[in-house]
Amino acid sequence: MSRVIQVQTNFTSGELDPKLRARIDLQQYYNGLETATNIVVQPQGGFTRRDGSKYIATLPTPTNDAVRMVHFEFSVNDSYMLIFIDEQMYVFKDGVQITNINGSGNDFLAVSRITDSIIPEMCWAQSADTLIIVHKDMIPQKIVRGATDASWTISDLSFDFTPQFAFSISTDVRTSAGTLTPDAAEGNITLTAQHSNFSASDINQYINVTPQGRIRIVDFISNTVVKGISEVPLFDDSVIDAADWEVESGYEDAWSATRGWPRSAVFYEGRLYFGGSDSLPSTLWGSRVGQFFNFDPGESFDDAALEATLDTGRFNAIIDLYAGRNLQIFSTGGEFYIPQTLGDPITPSNLSVQEQTSHGVKPGIRVVNVDGATVFVQRQGKTLAEFIFSDTVNGYIATKISLLSSHLLKDPVEMAVRKATSTNEGDRLLILNDEDGSIACYTLLRSDNIIAPTEWTTDGTYLSIGVDIADTYSVVKRNINGSDAYYVEIFNADVTLDCAKTATVGSSTASVSGLSFLEGETVKIIRDGVVEPDQAVSSGAITFEIAAEESYSIGLNFTPTVTTLPVEPRLSSGNIRGFKKRILEINSEHSESQAVTVNGEQVAFRAFGEDNLDRAVQAFTGVKRSGPLLGYVNEGKITITQTVPLPMNVLALDYKVSIGQ
Repeated sequence: MSRVIQVQTNFTSGELDPKLRARIDLQQYYNGLETATNIVVQPQGGFTRRDGSKYIATLPTPTNDAVRMVHFEFSVNDSYMLIFIDEQMYVFKDGVQITNINGSGNDFLAVSRITDSIIPEMCWAQSADTLIIVHKDMIPQKIVRGATDASWTISDLSFDFTPQFAFSISTDVRTSAGTLTPDAAEGNITLTAQHSNFSASDINQYINVTPQGRIRIVDFISNTVVKGISEVPLFDDSVIDAADWEVESGYEDAWSATRGWPRSAVFYEGRLYFGGSDSLPSTLWGSRVGQFFNFDPGESFDDAALEATLDTGRFNAIIDLYAGRNLQIFSTGGEFYIPQTLGDPITPSNLSVQEQTSHGVKPGIRVVNVDGATVFVQRQGKTLAEFIFSDTVNGYIATKISLLSSHLLKDPVEMAVRKATSTNEGDRLLILNDEDGSIACYTLLRSDNIIAPTEWTTDGTYLSIGVDIADTYSVVKRNINGSDAYYVEIFNADVTLDCAKTATVGSSTASVSGLSFLEGETVKIIRDGVVEPDQAVSSGAITFEIAAEESYSIGLNFTPTVTTLPVEPRLSSGNIRGFKKRILEINSEHSESQAVTVNGEQVAFRAFGEDNLDRAVQAFTGVKRSGPLLGYVNEGKITITQTVPLPMNVLALDYKVSIGQ
């Protein structure tokens, strides 16, 4: 029998996939956890209780639980979270719902085309005061923010010119029409037929000329006269014989109720780009520069509209577009980008789409950017990857950042990123799982190669997640007093409960009302930092045992649970996986902690002294000892949890292990 001291100085690998339990050869094993629920790993290495959430508003029951959040940033001071449910849009700003939209008395904007069938896979792009929402089965919608927070309008997007495509092409020599006389050989050309042979239906069709020339008809003047733009110049402006010209027809709007509408959108370098549709799933369209709704190719000058198709011998339905270092294109079959030399703009003459990787992305989950890398969920929803430019290969590569934690991806349906706002936190990549309504939270610090996944759960299921700059919103489906309720909540690092009502009070407060959203529920109560006995909300109110003098927080509890991986001290004699183990004593290092339970033993933080039991537990920084602990086991693990909802921040663990033969 021998005794060793094991130290875990950080937890920066987060929760590891159970399939890695035997990988004691990996450094991540010694920085990882078996279970990491309802915590956040800090970039310094420790972990803390995850943010609680404040209740904001109640939504009507969404049809088929379809909910989507869209961040809308109008100015430095005006940023919103828009929440869509079936045919309705709700507006939130700084954690408060904006009501009486457009003075209508309604707390929502009617958006009749955005139904529950559209919401799960809708895509959007914003420029200034305008938000464009697209879906392959819906004419693009234009939402405009007006003069005030409550002023919003929605309308069908009207195009100045819709790109054309020959879904069923045909040619008509029209030899009976006689000769055709152009007034120029290139550019804008007026064409006069010898006999009446044109009609208004010829607009946007083509005239092909032998030996050379291709002209797009843009205007119908009369049965004998049309105007066009040369895509291929004529040899000269002489009269064209009857046998030397034909009309190529069958061209129609590329987007329509019959052919489908654009599936994805993004603004990039003065153009509005659309990607994919039902009939043309692999096609990318770009508007004219500075004319976002004009897709007229004209004479293919540098500022003209442009078009490209992802032809790779594989089906590439365009799912999302991202404006980053380059214009990036994400499809079901692979990841592409449009290269630009020395920052030159994209033009019809230099447009080139290059495939980089072939993972494919999952429809409905928007890609996000984390510190220069574009993160996407792979097509089958089993892998989280980042698409990033590599100077080594002079192109983009895709690396799997969920390789050690793919078990946390359970049919993901949404993704959002909250950028770090201080050195005490990393970027948080939040992935919503449809299978169980949990959130996989990846704490990322790419400069230090930190990827720390944890899982967030609540008393209910998360339906949607969104980030408005530094504010993280969620829509949660909770069973309240026997019925389903749909709540908008905002995460807050200073709150240790979910669906909470909190306040700072300036005078003695004996009771709190306005809790109808928790009617009949047994809630946790924190009054002036003291945890009071649980109460059931009755008539929308609770009464404190002792009046609150400074603050209170009332809400639903959630329990953080952290379990270390089986102990493996790397002895010179070899590993100890086959030996019985007993953890004798645990020293846990804390920063501003108030409550922790280690292997079932509650750590004492309250100091003895006069009147201490009537005051909040003082936050503790330092080392706390737990033990002695009894019993030999096969694995030897430490479980850290909490019995009360107070701040917890664990920096490291060191413990004595007795090893049996």
